[in-house]
Amino acid sequence: MNRSSDGFYPALDDSSTLSGVSWGAIFAGAAAAAALSLILVLLGFGLGFSAVSPWAHEGVSAKGLGISTIVWLAFTQIAASGLGGYIAGRLRVKWANLHGDEVYFRDTAHGFLAWCVATLVTAVLVAGSVSSVVGGGVQAGANMVGGAATAATQAMGTAASNTSGDQYGYYIDSLFRDDRPAAVSDDAARGTVTRIFVQSLSNGGQLAAEDRTYLAQLVAQRTNLTQADAERRVDEVYARTQKAVADAKLAAQQAADTAAKVAAWTTLWMFVALLIGAFFASLAATFGGRRRDAVVYLETDTYVATAPVR
Repeated sequence: MNRSSDGFYPALDDSSTLSGVSWGAIFAGAAAAAALSLILVLLGFGLGFSAVSPWAHEGVSAKGLGISTIVWLAFTQIAASGLGGYIAGRLRVKWANLHGDEVYFRDTAHGFLAWCVATLVTAVLVAGSVSSVVGGGVQAGANMVGGAATAATQAMGTAASNTSGDQYGYYIDSLFRDDRPAAVSDDAARGTVTRIFVQSLSNGGQLAAEDRTYLAQLVAQRTNLTQADAERRVDEVYARTQKAVADAKLAAQQAADTAAKVAAWTTLWMFVALLIGAFFASLAATFGGRRRDAVVYLETDTYVATAPVR
């Protein structure tokens, strides 16, 4: 074989100037992987919704749903990334006069790049909504912790909903207090009691002595109880209210903790699934590249051959 002026074979010289990346094959594999991933994700959502039931003791459990979601996510990554990697390896340009190790490396790189492009496309289309759902769950739990006391106290009656927006109502009520409270309507009395309870719960949970006395006077006026019995009733009701607020805070903290754990485990398993997808994309690309190199091209004389090549 004749050498060129610089001492290299012409074929090797030409191949050294060509790019080792077939972007057309990479984008084709990425498009196939993203499309199949979207189809499988939609199928998984459909199967998941069909397996969940709002009725108690019916449908799949939360633990079973979580495990099946992880398994389906891993299967989606294996199938979609494997298909994308195989297409990227099979459609890439055949490299002549290259060592086998270099061909193996380039095939692996093509599969990995196809997986990268498909992952970025999927992240733009899907991950935004997924992160908003997970983040919304965590934020909702945090908001529940912060507003548990307010929510519990505002739920004590209709008067609470009418006065919850008046943050200075407690201080205004104190201007018109009398040792002998005037008879007022039920809604007005409930509103006054609610404002006192809300203010006391938000300030450490301790009911002030003057508030306790005034509430006992209101109760005694409307129930014909003695002042001592009315004070005992005020103490009992306020203690139950404190317990309800504490239970609401505890439930909200548990919900926030559960949401944080779910978000953490979901992120970790998504990381593992993505690593599995990258591995299978690279592996499938090497297989597709070998199949591509194994293709035998038949050359025929167009002027002599009259029958199609079978």
